[in-house]
Amino acid sequence: MIPDQRHLFDLPDDQAYLNCAYTAPLLKAAARAGIEAIEAKRNPWKIKAADFFSSVENLRRLFSQLVGCSPNDVAVVPAASYGIALAARNLPVEANQSIVVLQDQFPSNVYSWMSLAARANAKIKTVLRPPDGDWTTALLEGIDDNTAIVATANNHWTDGTAVDLVRVGEKCRAVGAAFVLDGAQFLGAVPFSVADVRPDFLAAISHKWLLGPYSMGFCYVDPKWQDGTPLEENWLNRADSEDFSRLVDYQEGYQPGARRYDVGEVSNFILSPIAAAALEQILDWGVDRIAATLRSKTDSIADRASEMGLLVAERQFRAPHMIGVTKPGGFLGTLPELLAQEKVYVSVRGESVRVAPHLYNNDEEIDRLFTALQKVV
Repeated sequence: MIPDQRHLFDLPDDQAYLNCAYTAPLLKAAARAGIEAIEAKRNPWKIKAADFFSSVENLRRLFSQLVGCSPNDVAVVPAASYGIALAARNLPVEANQSIVVLQDQFPSNVYSWMSLAARANAKIKTVLRPPDGDWTTALLEGIDDNTAIVATANNHWTDGTAVDLVRVGEKCRAVGAAFVLDGAQFLGAVPFSVADVRPDFLAAISHKWLLGPYSMGFCYVDPKWQDGTPLEENWLNRADSEDFSRLVDYQEGYQPGARRYDVGEVSNFILSPIAAAALEQILDWGVDRIAATLRSKTDSIADRASEMGLLVAERQFRAPHMIGVTKPGGFLGTLPELLAQEKVYVSVRGESVRVAPHLYNNDEEIDRLFTALQKVV
């Protein structure tokens, strides 16, 4: 278990921020890295040609350690939607095949599939929310020989109910379907291995569970898809772009591996150091230890909620790092604002109050959450 890490963040003592799934606070070290990057940009003559590549290669290396792949397999992108769009651009779908998604899935992992289905005369197949929270069984039953793509996540973004990605990946390979993951709401807080799950594409963002900046993300691309078509053409993703003096010798080839899929201006001198500092801290803590520590917090929240007559999914169907709490008859729509008046911050997503703690939260803040809930529920 990891002890309270609040000292590494700049959070006021009177604020109970239980909302990492909304956006994470920056680590002090990450904020310092950003300030240093801004200061460096004030003196642009100090930026060398090699710097356009070194910062992003460091990010690629750190993210590859997190998910257990080669840096060669990592594209640096600005958003999960960008990674999902890369998958939709490059995965084959035939007429009348299905693209499988979950009910109420996050829109960034739906809209690209709707567009692809329309172009290919395919169909979106939506797996309905199971009453018991067992998404894995429901999803496995929704995959068949007519499935072209399964697009999902480790857990539902509204309430943290979990999906067994290893089992779903096995079913995808058995029927010949591609497997695409949105990692926005679990990478950095839930143990994950590319070798175990074997996705075709895995999109991720920095500003939630990776504790980094907004507009920074990553996309793992399985080697079999690394000769595909990028979303955009830019000078950095082309071969030999390291030689600035020869950039007008236009190249047909691309940088090796998943680099061809990098977003334009991928070097991002301001955001890259912030994201790197956050990834370094996550790797230092260890995702296994982060998950175990957050599990103890969400288990405590589940027990307290049940004692109040509120509803949560059974433990075996919950991811470790976030939890959805529901109420018979529903909550007031103004609940987040009422809790914020008590300096307690959560989100309402769908029918759930989504509570998403991190290592900067302690038992006292969970007490404050339930004290506040008792006043307004």
